[in-house]
Amino acid sequence: MDFTFSDDQLLFQDNVRAFFTNEVTPELIRELWNSESGRSDKLWAQLTELGLPALTVPEAFGGLGMDELDFVLLAQECGYAGLPEPLVDTVLVGVPLLSALGGEHDELKNRWLGRIAEGQARLAVGEPGNPLVADAHVADLLLLPHGDEVHALLPQAVRLTRNASLDPSRQLFRVDWTPSAATCVAAGEQGRLLWAASRNRGSLGTAAQLLGLAKRMVDLAVDYSFERKQFGKPVGSFQAVKHLMADVAVQIEFAKGPLYRAAYAVARGLTGQDAQVSHARLVCAEAALLAAKNAIQTHGAMGYTWEVDLQLFMKRAWALDKAWGDRPWHKTRIRQALYGGAIQPGAGNTF
Repeated sequence: MDFTFSDDQLLFQDNVRAFFTNEVTPELIRELWNSESGRSDKLWAQLTELGLPALTVPEAFGGLGMDELDFVLLAQECGYAGLPEPLVDTVLVGVPLLSALGGEHDELKNRWLGRIAEGQARLAVGEPGNPLVADAHVADLLLLPHGDEVHALLPQAVRLTRNASLDPSRQLFRVDWTPSAATCVAAGEQGRLLWAASRNRGSLGTAAQLLGLAKRMVDLAVDYSFERKQFGKPVGSFQAVKHLMADVAVQIEFAKGPLYRAAYAVARGLTGQDAQVSHARLVCAEAALLAAKNAIQTHGAMGYTWEVDLQLFMKRAWALDKAWGDRPWHKTRIRQALYGGAIQPGAGNTF
């Protein structure tokens, strides 16, 4: 069996990485922190030129018709760059949720999916059980939960209250609105299944970003350790510092397998994907949090200062660790799958 990504997928990742390197700089992130919306219409237009918002939009609506496995490498690059724009939630959560609505809502899909692919509209998606919605202030359409129901609302139908985040790049809002039959687009078992799928996609996207963030923090720490000198030598030459980065590098490599397996399971609609997504989410979070801890140690006191770029990515990792289910929630899903018989333990069965 071939578990490698295709040449086209890897080439697309390289092109996106090159774009982010040139355009999504730490200087831009800091600039957006000080702007009113925290978002850049120019940057979203550039992302649209690359075809990124159209990736998971079905071809019938003017998109590229790709799936989660095609996007997981790009989601990693979004994490590595610390991309402020809500690209991952749009591509992995919002568009698939909207696309999966029943045929009675074809008019809604016709109205919005093509505009999203063209970069003329943005989505915001609420996470069930979480009162805060990311990027609700720039959304042209909001998809919000009410129990098992899915509601589609225009901005004028909601009232937003900003909620400060540890990561200034995270634009979070409490959304007050009134559910009605006119806004409900899915209910009952259909709504429950749609939100379950959205949780998995949101968790998958968060895991991929956390893995990218872990790699970025390691790279920043390595670069700094070779610039800073003690006793006439770069601190990176000392064994204790090498071990800190090696520990994170091992975590990153071990997290890749579960992440890509989870992306494959979600893209193919395989049974058992809940536990696989939670596994990926946990190991990627562990890698990112260890990267933050060890990178701070490598930087010393400088790592806590506003001027050093490390804090941009460290804060993003801490904030994303609570998005789309925290670690106890994901551990519970794995425990239930293991003790419920959905996972058969043993070297011949587990990954």
